[in-house]
Amino acid sequence: MPETLIKVDLSQPAPSNPLVHNRWHPDIPMACWVNPGDDFVLETYDWTGGFIQNNDSADDVRDIDLTTVHYLSGPVGVRGAEPGDLLVVDLLDIGAKDDSLWGFNGFFSKNNGGGFLTDHFPAAQKSIWDFHGMFTSSRHVPGVKYAGLIHPGLIGCLPDPKMLETWNTREQALIDSDPATSGLANPPFAGTAHCGQAQGEVKAKIAAEGARTVPPREHGGNCDIKDLSRGSKIFFPVYVDGAGLSVGDLHFSQGDGEITFCGAIEMAGWVHMKVQLIKGGMAKYGIKNPIFKPSPITPTYNDYIIFEGISVDESGKQYYLDVNVAYKQACLNAIEYLKKFGYSGAQAYSILGTAPVQGHISGVVDVPNACATLWLPTQIFDFDINPSAAGPVKHLDGSIDMPISYDLKL
Repeated sequence: MPETLIKVDLSQPAPSNPLVHNRWHPDIPMACWVNPGDDFVLETYDWTGGFIQNNDSADDVRDIDLTTVHYLSGPVGVRGAEPGDLLVVDLLDIGAKDDSLWGFNGFFSKNNGGGFLTDHFPAAQKSIWDFHGMFTSSRHVPGVKYAGLIHPGLIGCLPDPKMLETWNTREQALIDSDPATSGLANPPFAGTAHCGQAQGEVKAKIAAEGARTVPPREHGGNCDIKDLSRGSKIFFPVYVDGAGLSVGDLHFSQGDGEITFCGAIEMAGWVHMKVQLIKGGMAKYGIKNPIFKPSPITPTYNDYIIFEGISVDESGKQYYLDVNVAYKQACLNAIEYLKKFGYSGAQAYSILGTAPVQGHISGVVDVPNACATLWLPTQIFDFDINPSAAGPVKHLDGSIDMPISYDLKL
């Protein structure tokens, strides 16, 4: 049996665990060391460190302090790894902890980060999803059940000092470019930094300089790629001696784009992985961002309704080849469609964030409109959602909806 190198106790606060961290910095001490060819298990918290509870209130989604996340297990040092190498990570298996067979999906309040469709869903809402082996269903979103494609939303290696400085400089420049707009990027914030086993001056330095874990960057990080699941092989650029591999933010299931942001079905769990090295691999293959091979095991859904969106927003404003606007419109079109069958807008939004929907950039050359598509699998529903001459039949009576928590400042 593989050794579990990092364990988490879900009954204890995540910041009390010295083998996890919530910032990126080259000085974070390695939590443990392995050799190339080793396989091992890391347990993980959910990305909020257990703040979100299995209940029928969305107050926790409304009130979470987003400067605390994500809680990552690691860093794992790999002996012999040097800058310029590729760290090859095989995700052998991923699962939920036996004492936490549930997950959550939520929409942040517009006053606390919002999300992809925050103008349409400005209040905090939450749905709880129970795990039944490889399937999941929710008491808050009836009429759907789907197979999970469990994956780490966040996995990557430590940056070197030059890369860390580059991240912080360019993201601060973006913030400074439009001071009136909040949320353009998340600068270092020492107050809630958890620096693993670092102590004293080193800890203070990490807290002051450490990059937040919110975005994906050159090292990997918070990429939220649903196809990066059990059986995947990932090739990470190495920037520091030992590589410093960390993982967290596990998802039971997710739609492409993770559009609900507190998105996917977030969970605590474990990852069984194996590491190897390709010496000098970054230069050999011209790699500056990770590449990966997807899992050979995916949910088999082969019947879809596909919704289109173009670069014209809901007010009718024209944009030039804007894929973000186009995908947003595809999502809004899917939500309006599902509402005809009795779902609330929030329930439909939660389905798009958690189900294995596919998002595609379908066209970026026909000026002025990009075309994006959202592929919604029909087999996840307990009833027929295909269009017909008879029209949609409401299968839900509205008596069940997602918990909502209003922010009085909205």
